[in-house]
Amino acid sequence: MPSPSRRLRPLELTNVTIADAFWAPRQRTNREATLPHEYRQCKETGRLDALRLTWKPGQPNPPHIFWDSDVAKWLEAASYSLATHPDPELRKLVDDVAALITSAQQPDGYLNSHFTIVEPQKRWTNLRDAHELYCAGHLMEAAVAHFQATGSRLLLDALCRYADHIDRTFGPEPGKKQGYPGHEEIELALIKLYHATGNERYLRLSKYFIDQRGQQPHYYDQEALARSDDPTKWWARSYEYCQAHKPVRQQDEVVGHAVRAMYLLSGMADVAAQTADDTLLAACRRLWASATERKMYVTGSVGSAGWGERFTSDYNLPNETAYAETCAAIGLVFFAHRMLQIEADAVYADAMERALYNGILSGVSLDGTKFFYENPLASEGKHHRQEWFGCACCPPNIARLLASLGTYAYSAAPDALYVHLYIAGSATASLPKVPIPSGGYSEVALTQETGYPWNGDVKLTVGVQQPSKFDLCLRIPGWCRKHTLRLNGKAVGHRIVKGYARVSRTWANSDRVELSLAMPIERVVAHPRVAEDAGKVALARGPLVYCLEQCDNAAPVRSLILPDKARLTARFDNKLLGGTVVIEGAGLAPTQAGWKGKLYRPADESALRPARFRAIPYCLWDNRSPGPMTVWLPRG
Repeated sequence: MPSPSRRLRPLELTNVTIADAFWAPRQRTNREATLPHEYRQCKETGRLDALRLTWKPGQPNPPHIFWDSDVAKWLEAASYSLATHPDPELRKLVDDVAALITSAQQPDGYLNSHFTIVEPQKRWTNLRDAHELYCAGHLMEAAVAHFQATGSRLLLDALCRYADHIDRTFGPEPGKKQGYPGHEEIELALIKLYHATGNERYLRLSKYFIDQRGQQPHYYDQEALARSDDPTKWWARSYEYCQAHKPVRQQDEVVGHAVRAMYLLSGMADVAAQTADDTLLAACRRLWASATERKMYVTGSVGSAGWGERFTSDYNLPNETAYAETCAAIGLVFFAHRMLQIEADAVYADAMERALYNGILSGVSLDGTKFFYENPLASEGKHHRQEWFGCACCPPNIARLLASLGTYAYSAAPDALYVHLYIAGSATASLPKVPIPSGGYSEVALTQETGYPWNGDVKLTVGVQQPSKFDLCLRIPGWCRKHTLRLNGKAVGHRIVKGYARVSRTWANSDRVELSLAMPIERVVAHPRVAEDAGKVALARGPLVYCLEQCDNAAPVRSLILPDKARLTARFDNKLLGGTVVIEGAGLAPTQAGWKGKLYRPADESALRPARFRAIPYCLWDNRSPGPMTVWLPRG
């Protein structure tokens, strides 16, 4: 159902087909390798069996407080995959996992493996740390995805019972706990549950959790004292860690744990849109600016510090020690996508694209079975992807994003169709304010042909049953300095509105639009206050940020210098890393001669020699021989 202040509506996943040479193979690997691999990991580590509730005190491997969320994200990812690529074997597995989760539900609706069999006496006693509401949120998202993919209400009804239990437990009414989650997530999940069921109690509960956050007297202080803990001795030291240091409408800087912050902001954007809350939307805008204008890496990653997995001060963006958690970049995409539907501004789509092509896609190997938790922008060669983690939030998170990618590519307005991402394939949309002569409203089909991101040429063919007047809005990426637009072979007039080329006309069937986005190699510099990147340059082409890996280069990549006037060329190498555009050029490298017995020497004795180099997309690094890597190069 539409939201009061949302200008756009994302197309349903099943209304979008991805059939390109870049994302379609990634999605196929996600289906054929990543999902089976993650299922095995959930089975072998005990995450699935924990839901059987057979663990007994004294036995090894007790179910952890956040294990349920890993299973839920896997189920959500598998459900999205099932929706677009029916598979009887996957359908059985999905239904079996849904039934397993449902079987763990308690008579009062409660559903959490850890607090049912490991610490039942501690249920709802530590919202600050214990992840109960976080796990509940991921279970809700999985239930909605499972229902939409299969039509089965088994898991959806179970999670509605759980949501009802939570609603009976929390709220402003006398006798209820006036708390909210330490790890945000349920806020956005409740909105999904509301849309799936139409039950307004779920919308009100999401709004309550957001409104209550950071209010005084502080709930986390009260619950800590109730369990005989000293709140002043909490390891994180400040409620900034979980964005509970002040009410959300008073916050003007994004702080704390980056994933929590992005999930909270996604929920805030949902509630702001659904309730037409201008004060909440204003807070979203402020915190968006804080995150993307002062605390975001060139790769679209956020959260620079490993201690607390958190944001730090403005412009503090170290490269080799960058935490840049995969989940945080995914959370940024969630937030950007929601703001995009509210304001139809390409600034959100630009950030979404940057994260998708760089800081997120780097999080999974080409074979789909190894993952980055952290995504540094420089390495001495010891940082590698792993098959799994004790805290395994990132692997199933990236799986669900890749499986649902189609929902991020297009949106519909009542009288307009928006293209946010350039991905070959097709889409269909209903435009409710575009009547047709025979009655009813217009159904629009759009076919997209493109070699993006390797080139910027996009061809779109419009399909309509009858001539229909609407606007076609094509994003002109922020990285693009020049574009051309043609309609049926001729230049066409258009307006640029908030970063979108808007073509208004009565469309005929088979009208053909050709968009050409200039895609030269760009040297990118950071804001002068980013001390780590002072005097350095990064390479980008289109939406892709590039890096240098040692296995491609004879000179040490961590000491290579790129002269400002060096000629750079781009070429497609179909034998490298599944086929990729590489950037090549001539840099300078310090000579290794004359250093024996010396740590320092006069600058005039330090000769530089020419050094050819090759750069690859950052998202593809660490798929070959291990070795040093860098994104930023000193300028010469």
